[in-house]
Amino acid sequence: MDLDKIGKFIALNRKNKGLTQEQLAEKLGVTNKTVSRWETGKYMPDLSLLKPLSEELGITLNELLSGEKIEEQKIVENMEKNIINTIDYSNKKVENEHKKISIILMILGAIISISALTIFDKESSWCSIYSIIGIIIFVMGLVRELKKFKKIQKVVIGVVLFIGIFGIFYIADYFGVKTNNRPPIYNYKIETTFRETKEIAYYSLFYNVYRINADTTNEYYVIDEKKEYNFDTMPITPFNRNKSGIDNILKYQNKYVGDNSNTGNLISNLPLSEYGYVFEIDSNNLGLTIDYHITDWYINDEMYVERALVYNSVALFSLIDNLQYVTYNFTGNSYTIKREKVQELYPNYSNINENGINKDNFNIYLENKMNDDVFIKDIFNKLFV
Repeated sequence: MDLDKIGKFIALNRKNKGLTQEQLAEKLGVTNKTVSRWETGKYMPDLSLLKPLSEELGITLNELLSGEKIEEQKIVENMEKNIINTIDYSNKKVENEHKKISIILMILGAIISISALTIFDKESSWCSIYSIIGIIIFVMGLVRELKKFKKIQKVVIGVVLFIGIFGIFYIADYFGVKTNNRPPIYNYKIETTFRETKEIAYYSLFYNVYRINADTTNEYYVIDEKKEYNFDTMPITPFNRNKSGIDNILKYQNKYVGDNSNTGNLISNLPLSEYGYVFEIDSNNLGLTIDYHITDWYINDEMYVERALVYNSVALFSLIDNLQYVTYNFTGNSYTIKREKVQELYPNYSNINENGINKDNFNIYLENKMNDDVFIKDIFNKLFV
């Protein structure tokens, strides 16, 4: 069907009738813009308007569809041709409308999924719900275009596509949890408990995430890929374990306290650094003085200062081989600790530093002791008082 030819034929006969585009549009109940699109060959009139249009132009329906006057002997021949062309055009129009709807569904689904991940709080269930709804809508739009398949086949393909796309989102979410220290978006259950601090567990399909010291400056996440922990067995410290734990601070191990850059990095990853500090190295006596920008009693809820000083002292003497003493200055008090005192009085210090630092023993004999109030009171008095 030659739309350009038909359009010019409509324009010619409209002018022959002495009608403007606006007048013809008014008679047919359309806009003059619609008539203009017909005449420029951009659109074909709707099937419901073909007969009224031909009558207004004083031509036959057969001539309208042919885009030219038809001799009497060719009427039947052209009629058959026009019917076939009209059917083809109608089918293509329906197909195009079908494709438009499919594309709209895919775009809408993608927008809903992406918006859900960027707008909603990652801990909100609406984030996962809307992203899943978006995936479903996207898959529906995609499956609509699979014309060669039967309904059952389309359903199966749709399920496979949903699982595949959801799998991509799930993997992306997992890497987001690993790299950004955040709760998983796709979780089926959330539990909260209050012990030493607020702890939250997020249960996902293939792994769990524990948020320890939630809503505090020492908040940290533990990704339990083996699902081996629960609230009772989860390794919990009052500090940010991802920052102050041995897995991170071990990279700052050094033989000499005189390495300013390395020592500064180590101190900045230990507890109390969150309040700001400056440090000074005593190269002659192999000592270290750390001035914290805070008053010790001001931050000492739940014996936080005592826990931090014990932890920092054992960690510093373990990681800096020639360090002999550390002085911690606050605006309220000052505390000094020597290596020989820690070696002599801290239980299992030798096991922590067995053939170099033993990470498992570090966690057992130091990290895991930080929540033991009786132990902290006793060892602090021995080491610092």
